[in-house]
Amino acid sequence: MPQALGDVDWGRLRIGVPGYAHPLVAPTEWAELTRPGTPLDWVVLNVANGPGARPDPHCLAAAGQLTNAGVRVIGHLDLAHGARPFAELVADAHHYLEWYRVGGFLLDRCPAERPELAGVRRMTATLSSLLAGRGPGGSDGHLVLGHAGHPYPGYAEAADQLVTFSGAWTEYRWSQVAEWTAGYPPERFVHFVHGVPRTHLDEAVRIARWQGAGTIFFTDRPDRPAADPGDLRNPADFADRADRVEPDRGRKVAFEALPGYWDEIVSRIGPGVSE
Repeated sequence: MPQALGDVDWGRLRIGVPGYAHPLVAPTEWAELTRPGTPLDWVVLNVANGPGARPDPHCLAAAGQLTNAGVRVIGHLDLAHGARPFAELVADAHHYLEWYRVGGFLLDRCPAERPELAGVRRMTATLSSLLAGRGPGGSDGHLVLGHAGHPYPGYAEAADQLVTFSGAWTEYRWSQVAEWTAGYPPERFVHFVHGVPRTHLDEAVRIARWQGAGTIFFTDRPDRPAADPGDLRNPADFADRADRVEPDRGRKVAFEALPGYWDEIVSRIGPGVSE
């Protein structure tokens, strides 16, 4: 028998939004993020597998409204497990900063093994320099490494947060935490979970707290392959790239829509948590 909602203390959890669909496709989702009191840690902006070839007026408006509301907007950079050239990633970062005034970056599909750590450190050091003074109140920017699993421990010193789980509820409920994470506070770790039934929300929160994750995004939406020909993030977006790196076909489309129990999550966590 599932435990009744309300029996688990949601503590000081915060919400990190992995990246909703384009504002034209998901206007309700983007509008909800500007609601006063929503306990957001940050929101990822992913225009077209990155910043796109030119400023998108709809994304400009959405990012501007969030920034004006005091919400940190961070740009999506796809590291493609280390296959993307350094110069190309820096160019994308400059476009995000110039066009959308982001306050940080999610480095998606980030390498997780020890041999690649030096390259990731080089990337995050460069991004940190670009972000200096661009955070709220003139603070420095925010960097999140999207591993989707527990990386080599040294990565914890390369960024502000690590995504140590991104996947399905059926996997999450049996997942294990790496012992080295106990040496860091919960605000350093992020969990993204799709397919979480409403009746198991408390169980999902219990797992997040037990594994030491302070930022979460839970949704009841199921996932599907990101191969829709009409998808705004498709291989054509990479057609002008010299290395022809494919976009992330395995990205979680489930995270691009509003959870069916969004209002409940917001009320359970409560206002002012991320301030």
